[in-house]
Amino acid sequence: MKKFMVFHLVTWIWVCGVAHSRIPSSVNIGAVFTFDSVIGRVAKEAMQMALSDVNADPTVLNGTKLHLIMKDAACNAFLGAIGAFQVLEKGVAAIIGPQSSALAHTISQIADALQIPLVSYAATDPTLSSLQFPYFIRTTQSDLAQMTAIADLIDFNGWKEVIAVFLDDDYGRNGISALIDELEKRRLKVSHKLRLSIKLDLDEITNLLNQSKVFGPRVYVVHVNPDPRLRIFSIAHKLQMMAQDYVWLVTDWLSATLDSLSPLNQTSFSVLQGVVGLRQHIPDSRKKTDFVSRWIKTQKEGLANTTLTTYGFHAYDTVWAVARSIDKFIKLHNNITFLLHDNYKVSHTDGIGIQLNKLKIFAGGSNLVEILLQSNFTGVSGELQFNSDRNLVSHGYDIINVKQTAITRVGFWSNYSGFSVVPPEALKKRKRNRFSKDQKLGNITWPGGKTERPRGWVIADNTKPLRIGVPKRASFVEFVTELQDSHQIEGYCIDVFKKSLEFIPYEVPYVFKPFGNGKENPNYDALVKMIAENVYDAVVGDIAIVTNRTRIVDFSQPFASSSLVIVAPINRAKSNAWVFLQPFSADMWCATAASFIVVGVVIWILEHRVNKDFRGPPKKQIVTMLMFSLSTLFKKNQEDTISSLSKMVMIVWLFLLMVITASYTASLTSILTVEQLSSPITGIDSLIASNWRIGYQVGSFAYSYMVENLYIPKSRLISLGSPEEYASALQKGPSGGGVAAIIDELPYVELFLSKETDYGMIGQPFARSSWGFAFQRDSPLAFDMSTAILKLSEHGDLHRIHDKWFCKLGCPGERTSNSMAKPDQLHLVSFWGLYLSCGVVSLSALLVFLLRMIRQYALFKQKQKDSASSSSEPPGIHCSQVVVNFFNFIDEKEEAIKKMFTQCENPHNPN
Repeated sequence: MKKFMVFHLVTWIWVCGVAHSRIPSSVNIGAVFTFDSVIGRVAKEAMQMALSDVNADPTVLNGTKLHLIMKDAACNAFLGAIGAFQVLEKGVAAIIGPQSSALAHTISQIADALQIPLVSYAATDPTLSSLQFPYFIRTTQSDLAQMTAIADLIDFNGWKEVIAVFLDDDYGRNGISALIDELEKRRLKVSHKLRLSIKLDLDEITNLLNQSKVFGPRVYVVHVNPDPRLRIFSIAHKLQMMAQDYVWLVTDWLSATLDSLSPLNQTSFSVLQGVVGLRQHIPDSRKKTDFVSRWIKTQKEGLANTTLTTYGFHAYDTVWAVARSIDKFIKLHNNITFLLHDNYKVSHTDGIGIQLNKLKIFAGGSNLVEILLQSNFTGVSGELQFNSDRNLVSHGYDIINVKQTAITRVGFWSNYSGFSVVPPEALKKRKRNRFSKDQKLGNITWPGGKTERPRGWVIADNTKPLRIGVPKRASFVEFVTELQDSHQIEGYCIDVFKKSLEFIPYEVPYVFKPFGNGKENPNYDALVKMIAENVYDAVVGDIAIVTNRTRIVDFSQPFASSSLVIVAPINRAKSNAWVFLQPFSADMWCATAASFIVVGVVIWILEHRVNKDFRGPPKKQIVTMLMFSLSTLFKKNQEDTISSLSKMVMIVWLFLLMVITASYTASLTSILTVEQLSSPITGIDSLIASNWRIGYQVGSFAYSYMVENLYIPKSRLISLGSPEEYASALQKGPSGGGVAAIIDELPYVELFLSKETDYGMIGQPFARSSWGFAFQRDSPLAFDMSTAILKLSEHGDLHRIHDKWFCKLGCPGERTSNSMAKPDQLHLVSFWGLYLSCGVVSLSALLVFLLRMIRQYALFKQKQKDSASSSSEPPGIHCSQVVVNFFNFIDEKEEAIKKMFTQCENPHNPN
């Protein structure tokens, strides 16, 4: 009995082992796609070639034959879903396709329920990579990578806004949504969306493109399905939208369409001139070359009825990826098992031939997905690997340009290297940085046949000119206002704006829209806010560039300074009897007096031996010494200089004296002629601490600045609306119901002071700001207007416009109490170079003189020694006696010295 049980157990184990180790003789995979379509035709031929190659390769699925069950979706989501059910009835291990992103969403739900991997070579919708579809794998590049390339292309060319033309389905909406996200990262945007139905109705396209002609942007991004009829561009060509200033960027649907056209049909290229698009990059390799050769051969033999496109490469590699993964799965699990789930035991469904009760769950579906995602081989499309989002690792894109009747590749793009004229795989080996400055593309021919990069936008046309808001001021109308009689807009700011337009290289149609009632100055914050609300396209006027406004609009380059300043009453300073001392500071007076004495002493020393005017009694010599240098201020000296050294000193001294005299005269003239002002207010700090009332102009940013930044109570602030109110409030003063001072922007104050002489600016400007023209955010005109204003300033036109409006009676000079009550004195630091030069020359002359005297004295003593009738100083003579003898020698006249030398040479000659 025991032997029988052991034999039975061994037999059962052997039978189970044999049954388990038995590999399947065939494996089914499904393919659901649209047979008669640009992508479907090439995919069908490519998958059949791949199927034949797999079954002929003994290294893959050895002993197991791969069957491919194809169903036609016929461009219909309902029929595609039925086709998916039909292939699932056959017990498929995976489904290849579909090519439609919309259909992929539907089939993914079915595949997930039955745990069947869905591998698509053409569905590019980025949302298919979400966690909602864990069994969806993409063997082509996602639109997320493609839209990153489009966004980089837009940024590379400097365009700020684009118009998106797309199909209003999952594929179109989600693709453009990815583009919007990428553009926002670069501070760019899709300004308008043109949604098209999947039928691409001609009337619908015409109406949408016609409406877009009034928009500012001229850069169109077209993201639709492959269309052999090229309907969008045919209509754009008829509407004259393929001309210069237009830019047409297309995703890879166009390259797939054009690559599929036969040479006889390529006459359609005439409507595509200047279009720039993307084509999925297929790296060059031997496998690619062999595959292309085989395809061309099958075309010639009539076995293939379409031209090879990039989707054909991906479809071929998809079959291989599925076959390799099934091979690994079978080696691990020995068989492919399907289980019937209780929830799906449904009776036969009449009418459509679908047996729902035959739908079974793939027991190892999740394991096959993991094996698929670990794929790593080189196919005809290049390296096939998947990233964490179950997408094919991007190989980059070719940048193509339609020129005449050919597609020209002008460069490449990849996510790691950006734009280049070198293939991405070559740059990947070099490990080039994507942000390298040497990113470039080849020459591109744009619509209209021009090679210059289009601006990509137009400001406006005559049918829709720019709406420019202008403040209708009631005071200080010289800056900007509307004339009551003619209703014309004029003023300093208007002239600056009009003159700036002359430096913009295109025409800008515009119409001024006055803002305000003309009885009081409008609120400038409200005016600027209307730009953000799209009521105005821009605002031109005396608009201060402040922080809260820059958050909602863009400003041009400033054209005027608008710092805040303080205006207060001033009093004329009384005359000063000692005003003649003010030009020089104390150190300057001391240095000047010392120089007179030094120069007098130096000249006396140099002239004493040779000039009789510098000899005589000590009293006379002291007077001559002091009066000599002083007399050079008024007239020629009575004493003439004879020594060459003293003449050299006099040249430097007279030059110093000329500069000092001229500077003193100019400074004293300024002190005596310029009005001197004084005010109890010395600056903003003293004004804040005084608790006096302060005036401000209605509508100015001065009010918010004083409240929010200087923390001045609102109760102290008095609104004033005109220069007349300024003068009245200042005249009354804080005790009379007026104000102690007014805080306003510098241009208004300058204009006010040009007509009022009893008031002046106190202290230094603060809250430094400027005036500029305001535009909508990211408006290209803001940049061009900034450039024009800079050119306006460089050519001097800005200054001339200012003088035209504000210098009719003389330009208002800036008057401040500090600078005018105490004019700048002349300090020694401004003249130390002259004094140093004069001192160096004087000391040098003295040194030369002294050396000469020492040499002459030594020579004289030597001659005394050599003279027979004379002897040198007796031995033991003191040093002090030598010094005395030396100075006595120097004190002698030059003629006496010469006579002494003669006596030494002829000691026996008494005469």
